[in-house]
Amino acid sequence: MRLRGVGRRYGPRGPWVLRDVDLDVPQGALLRVEGANGSGKSTLLRLLAGLDAPSAGRITGRPRTAYIPERFPAALPFTALGYLTDLGRVHGLDRAAAAHGARVWLERFGAGEHARTPLSELSKGTSQKVAVAQGLLAAPGLLVLDEAWTGLDRASRIVLDGAVAERVAAGGTVVFVDHDPRRLAGKPDAVHRVESARLVTVEGRRRADSGPRVHIDAEGPPGAPLPEALPGEPDVAPGVPAGFRLTVAAVHSDALLRALLDARPAWHIRAVTPEHPERPLDPYGTDRGEPGR
Repeated sequence: MRLRGVGRRYGPRGPWVLRDVDLDVPQGALLRVEGANGSGKSTLLRLLAGLDAPSAGRITGRPRTAYIPERFPAALPFTALGYLTDLGRVHGLDRAAAAHGARVWLERFGAGEHARTPLSELSKGTSQKVAVAQGLLAAPGLLVLDEAWTGLDRASRIVLDGAVAERVAAGGTVVFVDHDPRRLAGKPDAVHRVESARLVTVEGRRRADSGPRVHIDAEGPPGAPLPEALPGEPDVAPGVPAGFRLTVAAVHSDALLRALLDARPAWHIRAVTPEHPERPLDPYGTDRGEPGR
C-alpha cells in the first residue's frame, strides 16, 4: 500500500490537517503513529482505512481492511453476536464461519457471556471488546487501530497485544495509535510522527528473523501433507518418530501453532522447544531474556 502526496482538509478552504504525505505500508509490518492531540493522527488512520478520501494525492494498493476506533457506537439495534456475525459477512465470511469467529473472539476477550446481550446494554469496556472483535474476526490484510486499547481491562489489553502479533506474523499489516508510549514497545517496524501537518519517520527498521528460533514437533493424520502457506516460512525436517519438525523464528511461533491447530483436520503438537535450550526464549524476537509465553 502506498500514499503519494496525500493531503486532507475539511472544506475547500479549510486548513490542511495533513499535507504531502508519502508513505509505504509494506505487507507484514507493524507501524506506530505518534503525535500531539489534534495533530492529525486519527485523520491519517482514517485515510489508511479508507473511511476518508484524500483531498490531494493518491492511495493505492489497499488490502482488505478493518478499522477499530477508540469509541464504539454501542446504540445499535443488534446483539453482540448478531453485530459481529453481520460484520463478518460484510468481510466475506459465510454466516456459519462469521458466527463461529464471533464466538471465538468474544470468548478470547472474556465477553462470551454477553453474546446475546443487546449492544445498548453493554458496559463501555465490553462494548470496546466487541469493537476489537469485529476488526479481528475476518483476519484483515490491514488492521488499523485508533486507541483501540482504551477502555479494555488489563487482561483484554494483553489479548489484543497478542492478536496484533499474530496478525503481523501471519503476514497482515497493523497500523496503530495508542496514548501509552509503552504499548508494543520495541515491536514496531517503523514509528511515524504527525507534526505541523506533515508525517515524519522517527524510527524505521525491519524486524529480523535472526533472533531466537523454535522447534515445533507436529504430527498430522497418516499421510497428510503439511498445510500450505504456513506463517513464518518454517524450515521443515522429518520428525522423530513421525510427523515433522518445523523450525521457525520465535516471532512467528504463535501464528504457526495456531495455523496447525486450526487446520482441518487439526495437527497434533507433540513438543515446542527452543532451538538453543540455554538461551531464554522471547516470542517477539527482541531477545530481552524473558521466558516465552
